[in-house]
Amino acid sequence: MKSLLLFLFFFFPVIAFGDQAKPNVVYILADDLGYGDLKSMNTEGKIATPGSDQMAKEGMVFTDAHSNSAVCTPTRYGVLTGRYAFRSRMKKGVLNGYSSYLIEDGRMTVPSFLNNQGYHTAFIGKWHLGWDWAKNGEKIDYSKPVQNGPKEKGFEYSYGHCGSLDMAPYVWVENGMPTAVPLKETGRTKKESKNGWWRKGPTSPDFDHEDVLPNLTRRAVKYVKEQAKKEKPFFLYLALPSPHTPVLPTPEFKGKSGLDSAYADFVTMTDDTVKQILDALKEGGVDQNTLFIFTSDNGCSPEADFAELEEQGHDPSSIYRGHKADIFEGGHRVPFIVRWPARVKAGTSCDDPTCLTDLLATMAEVLGQKLPADAGEDSVSMLPNLVGESKQPVREATVHHSINGTFAIRQGKWKLIDAPHSGGWSRPKPAQKTLYKGFPKIQLYDLEKDPAESRNVSVENPKTVKKLKMLLEKYRGGGRSVPVAR
Repeated sequence: MKSLLLFLFFFFPVIAFGDQAKPNVVYILADDLGYGDLKSMNTEGKIATPGSDQMAKEGMVFTDAHSNSAVCTPTRYGVLTGRYAFRSRMKKGVLNGYSSYLIEDGRMTVPSFLNNQGYHTAFIGKWHLGWDWAKNGEKIDYSKPVQNGPKEKGFEYSYGHCGSLDMAPYVWVENGMPTAVPLKETGRTKKESKNGWWRKGPTSPDFDHEDVLPNLTRRAVKYVKEQAKKEKPFFLYLALPSPHTPVLPTPEFKGKSGLDSAYADFVTMTDDTVKQILDALKEGGVDQNTLFIFTSDNGCSPEADFAELEEQGHDPSSIYRGHKADIFEGGHRVPFIVRWPARVKAGTSCDDPTCLTDLLATMAEVLGQKLPADAGEDSVSMLPNLVGESKQPVREATVHHSINGTFAIRQGKWKLIDAPHSGGWSRPKPAQKTLYKGFPKIQLYDLEKDPAESRNVSVENPKTVKKLKMLLEKYRGGGRSVPVAR
């Protein structure tokens, strides 16, 4: 009996009691990283991504993972709240660097939930969910704290910038306080730098665009190493600004991707952040019981220069149609890798659809908790898939949203798009009405036979169209898409 107990203790530490049984959580959200940009997701990919490749070998790859939106802000809302962003005030588009906060007062978030479960919670990176700058009349007073930012939404520690890295103001905010008052304006035009541009705006003396990704990586590594020495479990939400514009690979990474492309080099640099975090977890001795997720907020942006990449045999969307902003698969099908040695078998994959709204429900099940009726309305636990216990799809269906507010719903092999266009930036664009004049108003695709969404079969399948439209309307009108936990 004694030998059995020793075996269980050393080989299954997750069953121990107390906070040590609770897994640490590291969630890295890349910005505009395409499904096809990682070799672990796309065998035909040409960009060197050794960090995420290693993570995939040691964990599980989800081949059918999706953001709830094809653009930044609404996806981030979904990640932290477990709720589709169309239920918020944001029905289309994204926020800017001066926008007020999007996550509603009193709404449960992943960090607020984990904080109540005894976790230390930290946000580092790109927020892009709005906060309230202090004002002196009509002007921002950068010497005073911001309100309704990460601190108020559940993060004990926070350090980041307000919007995308091409959106002013360029000011670091730590624990609700700007770290410096901007003394100048900076900016670059597309003429000056093809995809290394950013909009002109106020810039603090400690904000260096070229050093933003390295700075965030250094801080995240430091945080992991510090927390690894403590008994309290931790949650790190590392929201990277890359490889979104401005595309700014440092000299160390120029040419390191294997392609003649600044975007490809920036992807490899982004991938190196994953490696550094993984190394920090291993060095701290906490990697075995850390749930480590690496994903992206939406598909790749045309700013990557698709023609340049295509000439070198690389497609950021892999075999899928469209890209960032679109309702097509390339807009919202994202890379998704999970590493958790204590529970997830190495070198595995999962083809069951999952959504970036699913983190909240997953953590609730991991910790043996039930979510209240007013939280995680569109969040489904991934745990059965992670531990290999799922006998059927964990999600009934998944809703997607494009930049202009076009809806799609996916169930099994079927995907219905509630419009005749892309809903975004690829052809046919919503405004290009002559390109889809006379087409069916609904698009239906059999993704098993046609993953590239090349043949609309809505006319041949009226019953499926009716069924999916009814389910979409039920989700939209009912306030939630998953049952209340009981």
